[in-house]
Amino acid sequence: MRSAISGYSRLTKVHKLSAAGVAAVGAAALAFAVIPDASAGTEAHSVAVKPVAWNTNSFGETQQEELNKQSETAVKKAQADAEAKKKAEADAKAKADKERAEKAAASRSEERKPVQAAPAPAPAKKTYANNLDGWIKEALDIMKAKGIPGSYNGLYRNIIRESSGNPNAINNWDSNAAAGIPSKGLLQVIDPTFKAYHVDGTSWNIYDPVANITAACNYAAKVYGSMDNVNSAY
Repeated sequence: MRSAISGYSRLTKVHKLSAAGVAAVGAAALAFAVIPDASAGTEAHSVAVKPVAWNTNSFGETQQEELNKQSETAVKKAQADAEAKKKAEADAKAKADKERAEKAAASRSEERKPVQAAPAPAPAKKTYANNLDGWIKEALDIMKAKGIPGSYNGLYRNIIRESSGNPNAINNWDSNAAAGIPSKGLLQVIDPTFKAYHVDGTSWNIYDPVANITAACNYAAKVYGSMDNVNSAY
């Protein structure tokens, strides 16, 4: 069979040109469309139609342009995001720096309270011996604070004469004893006198040595000017 149609196995140059011409005529024919003419009944007329340009090269270029545009948009968005992040970090740092500076300024301007010196320790309480010497000295310090006159020698002399230095001495034989109000203590003071001339801050016990001395000296100061002026019973 192949030898029988061997004369048709290849297209000659004339055949190729003829085929190209037919394709051109067909393409040209597609440029016209037969449109019925309503005014002419069944007759039709042809209208020129612009052929559509189409080729693979132009289609590929269009796709590439679209991809390029998308890539540029993505790059611009990434740059904008990076700039926005950088700006946000810079703003946050500036805010933190400002707050730190304001806090430091407030701390420097805060009024410093003066440091108060610790109060001086209270002086140690004076102690006195629990004997006649100690009682007289304590009584004299109280008398001095209260403005009651008297001296160590004046007190000592009268105490020895009245009670021999016994704080519990009591006179049960003189006129006061006969009246029911015996003299008591170191300086032999009767109860009404002790109560009337009692010195604040001392005991209300008439037998208390310091209370007895200060009350008797307070009475003697009013009557004799001072216990130093008393040389006998008073």
